[in-house]
Amino acid sequence: MRFHIHSRIIIPVFALMICILSIQAQSVKELEAQRKLTLQKLETTSKMLNETKSSQRSSLNKLTIISKNIVERKVLIKNISTEIGQLDVQIVKLGEEKGILENKLVTLKSDYARLVEEAHINQSLYAKIMFVLSSKSFDQSYRRLRYLQEFSEYRKDQVREIEKVKVEIAHKNDSLVVHKTTKVKVVQQKETEAQKLSKDEKNEKGLLTDLQKKEKKLRVDLKIQQKKAAELNNKIERVIAEEIRKSEARRQATEKKRVAEENRKIAEENKKIEAENRRITAEKKTKKSTKETSKTVTKSEIKATKPEIKAVTATTTSSSSVSVLTREENLLAGSFERNMGRLPWPTSNGFISGHFGIQQHPVLKHVTTNNKGVYIQTPSGSSARAVFEGVVTQRFSIPGSNNAVIIQHGNYRTVYANLTQIFVKEGDKVSAKQPIGKIYTDDENGNKTELYFQVWKDKNIQNPESWITR
Repeated sequence: MRFHIHSRIIIPVFALMICILSIQAQSVKELEAQRKLTLQKLETTSKMLNETKSSQRSSLNKLTIISKNIVERKVLIKNISTEIGQLDVQIVKLGEEKGILENKLVTLKSDYARLVEEAHINQSLYAKIMFVLSSKSFDQSYRRLRYLQEFSEYRKDQVREIEKVKVEIAHKNDSLVVHKTTKVKVVQQKETEAQKLSKDEKNEKGLLTDLQKKEKKLRVDLKIQQKKAAELNNKIERVIAEEIRKSEARRQATEKKRVAEENRKIAEENKKIEAENRRITAEKKTKKSTKETSKTVTKSEIKATKPEIKAVTATTTSSSSVSVLTREENLLAGSFERNMGRLPWPTSNGFISGHFGIQQHPVLKHVTTNNKGVYIQTPSGSSARAVFEGVVTQRFSIPGSNNAVIIQHGNYRTVYANLTQIFVKEGDKVSAKQPIGKIYTDDENGNKTELYFQVWKDKNIQNPESWITR
């Protein structure tokens, strides 16, 4: 009986501990996944930083990459610290669970020893027979026989339970070893990343100091870049406006053609009605009947036989609005809109080096830029890819800004600029993540490889960061 009392207390507590540990384990796995993802991002930026080392001069490109490295490394160190904390919690929990199991094992062994002792006293067959036969009634003898059978089974159960607990303790020991080993590795990684962070911050400070000495040149370069960006943005805006105008013109032409065809059919029907009225009038004139019945059909009667026909006119749309979409385009636009915040990136890897909207210059004080899209920096040799299925409507070039592609997704459009090679042509249907062109690599600027990406709804520019996945 003593064992059963302990079991009722230990088993629920043990189950609760298992539940808590599973939740903690899941949290550690998530943190481990985040750590690996951040390390992948750092590998990408480190690769881009290595590509700039061929040019020893200080540049905004180097500063941008190092700054991004610092941000990602700080995130990594923070995640590692959280992961270490969770590992500590798990190690404590595993130790507590191991202690509970060891106490349980001690209780089981103590109970089993008592059972063995009792069995040793009553081990002879004669004693067992006398124990049953000395009963005062048949019912009592039956109960004693059942007791002997159950006692034997209970001993076997105790042996199995002891073996089971031993296995569980061994598993807990293995888990403790794994967690402690993992913790050691993660702590070492944290120390390594902290050293790298210190080095990056030192490099960033040095670069910033060098670039601040070149303020005049930076202002000239910025003016050139802003001029190129304005030309590109104006070109994109004109192209999209022209696309919408042509689409609206085609819609209106189709509508006029439809109305003209309907009016032609109505005119033919009217002619048939008039011819039928004339035939009826002629027949009535030839009939020999009374003067009242021989009257010709009056003009008002003829008009009465004609069906009432409503005028058909073409519907018009304001030139400032977007053209009416086809059913297929409507479905595509709706699907695009529902994926807001979940669209894949227009590059397979990289980071946003220029955010949408008004941004502070990284070096020049009181100087801002107004980006009409986002700039995504990626390793050299990378390609731009479509963020959603659609139709290529434009591919054009701008001197100094290379080539651009526009893909239509219903009344939405995405723009991919700064491409050297284009893999698609106008009219092509593309799928999500399909490569559409190679991104230009600037050999004179530390192999900088940067895509300019925009999202439009009708004639309105959107913030691309609201559409692509985080």
